Amino acid sequence: MALTPSRVPASSSDIRRWRRYLADEQAEAAVYRDLASRREGEEREILLALADAEFRHEEHWRELLGPGFGPSKRSAVRTTVLGFFARRFGSVFVLALAQRAESRSPYESDSDATPAMAADERIHAEVVRALATRGRLRLSGTFRAAVFGANDGLVSNLALVLGIAASGVPTGVVLLTGVAGLLAGALSMGAGEYVSVSSQRELLNAGRPNPEAANVISDLDVNANELTLVYRARGMSESEAAEHAAEVLLAHARGTGAIPVVRAEDNSHEAVGTGMGAAVSSFCFFSSGAIIPILPFLFGMEGVAAILVSSLMVGVALLLTGAVVGVLSGASPTRRALRQLAIGFGAAAVTYVLGLLLGTSLG
Repeated sequence: MALTPSRVPASSSDIRRWRRYLADEQAEAAVYRDLASRREGEEREILLALADAEFRHEEHWRELLGPGFGPSKRSAVRTTVLGFFARRFGSVFVLALAQRAESRSPYESDSDATPAMAADERIHAEVVRALATRGRLRLSGTFRAAVFGANDGLVSNLALVLGIAASGVPTGVVLLTGVAGLLAGALSMGAGEYVSVSSQRELLNAGRPNPEAANVISDLDVNANELTLVYRARGMSESEAAEHAAEVLLAHARGTGAIPVVRAEDNSHEAVGTGMGAAVSSFCFFSSGAIIPILPFLFGMEGVAAILVSSLMVGVALLLTGAVVGVLSGASPTRRALRQLAIGFGAAAVTYVLGLLLGTSLG
């Protein structure tokens, strides 16, 4: 393995840094092995190959440290957390975290790491991104409905409750309004998601090949061969379409014909999800979000105290949902969490001010 050029004896800070790198590499390799133990086939092989690559990086830091360097320094907190989730869940959530960990590697700016190691980390991030994308496609439809439902429940019901409370009406009215907003919003979200996703699936179905078209292939005019037009319309070049059409006609002539299909795998339905799944997710998550703003009123709190507690609870929930979206999308969870918080509190502040104005004008 290529090491850095000969240099003066390592300083204590160098030793600490190398030990931390070694611990990180060991932890990341363990994460990939844990994930591989929950996979089969190609994904398992890819994850084990990533673990092997991390082991090669471990060897680099071992050689720099030399014999007798003592136990490895504790790995970074994010790597430790990543390992915990990998052992407990082994889901796309962990792959998304691993993607961020690989993309933040310090090797490019560290002269003690080889250029090959820095390049490895970049490629590892892309490999993990591709693996995570498979999981994101499987959950994107239902996950979108769930996140939007929870966020809408938090924001809309907080805005509704604060606006009504600011107008000066009794606590019972505020609570009743919040419950009505929860039920109305959850039913509306569920129905809307069902119609939206079902309609999208119907549009996708309309573009899929009709299997009955294969029944007329044997009757086609071989000289005209309009089957070529089908494949050209599906994206093949003229020469590719003609070649493929000839293969299909020959197969049917020999009695081994197959239905002409689109060459690329169609993952559209998987990414969209099901109408019922999206509807149930929207209803449940809107309800779980919308109940939070009214909890203080349910437990008998009143006035400013209830408003402050309600706002605090919703703020924490908005931060959590924003962070989860950030992690799963491979973006900064902190930035997404703060954005979610700002949008939610901004909407609630507007309705609160309007409630104050309405209460003053009516009073």
